[in-house]
Amino acid sequence: MESDSQPASYSDDEPPQRIANILGCAIAVLTLALPLLAITRYSDRNINVIPQTSYELSEYE
Repeated sequence: MESDSQPASYSDDEPPQRIANILGCAIAVLTLALPLLAITRYSDRNINVIPQTSYELSEYE
């Protein structure tokens, strides 16, 4: 490294990295939220639960 060289300036790299961080957070939130929204949107509200019938077991001898 030369003695008269100046250190690299990181101010030029800051805005693209900040935009990438915001975009990454937005993608992460959408990845987690969209499946939940799709499930709640398309799930059936009136779920018919079939009652379980109980059977008596006979004793085997």
